Amino acid sequence: MIRRLRARSALAAALLLSSTAATAQVVNPAHAQQPPVAGERPGDAEEPPNATRLRSWELPAETVVTSERLARYFEEDRVGSYGQPRWTAKRLFPTTRVYVVPAGKLEVEHWTRVKTPKEGPTTVENQAELEIGLPHRFQVDIYYATEKSGREGDLGVSAQKFEVRHALADWGELPLNPTVYVEWVENDAAADAMELKLLLGDELAPGWHWGSNLVYEHQVGDALESVYEITGGLAHTLRDSELSVGAEVKAALVDEHGDRGDYSRELELGPSIRWQPTPAVHFDFAPLFGIGPDSRAADVYLVLGIEI
Repeated sequence: MIRRLRARSALAAALLLSSTAATAQVVNPAHAQQPPVAGERPGDAEEPPNATRLRSWELPAETVVTSERLARYFEEDRVGSYGQPRWTAKRLFPTTRVYVVPAGKLEVEHWTRVKTPKEGPTTVENQAELEIGLPHRFQVDIYYATEKSGREGDLGVSAQKFEVRHALADWGELPLNPTVYVEWVENDAAADAMELKLLLGDELAPGWHWGSNLVYEHQVGDALESVYEITGGLAHTLRDSELSVGAEVKAALVDEHGDRGDYSRELELGPSIRWQPTPAVHFDFAPLFGIGPDSRAADVYLVLGIEI
């Protein structure tokens, strides 16, 4: 009799434990993991509900499953919807453009350009620019320029410029990352002009960045001047996302309607520096010096950019 009671007690205990384990494995359907919302990235749910537009230095880098950092430099992380390196989100060379800025980026720039001919007065041009990154690899820039020639000259509005760029593919999908550029220049004291450019650029090695532009500019009135130009820039990073140094070069052939093919030949080259004291602010400085009788004595660029 006692053996039967013990057997029944053991059987009841076993059934109770089995029932408890089965209950623990049952998940309430209301608490089941929901599938991710279409278009939502992992980690989006952790962002604050009132997250603001990210600036270029705040954009998260593309990640891979690896035990090492994908890029050696922070400025070479691939960011944004085009997978471009972070250094392309800010101007690197005053004379040479590279690619487009990320969608949603806004930046204001102030340019000072000092053009010193071999003979005659020096011209100082100041230019304000608004830079806007648009979706689908588009970018729009709007410029407003003033100019003063010589110490006695009057300061006056010289031009308004409207620029559109379009990158032909996401970064790295086409060799040299080609980008087309169209600019219309409304000159106040001269005929208007149209400028077409093909922008090229890439990375040679960690910390080495380059760009080159093929340029055609045509005046639509007056002497119908045409300019055929190539520019180039090479920069090396000394301090990641803070300081880079390099060199820039501009070479141009210029002719007019009455003398097509009789070109003046211009060549300018010099050092180039970009300094970023803060993530939002950058300075670009490029003093170029002319070579040959048709070139200016000097052509100096100073650019201050602030991302907003």
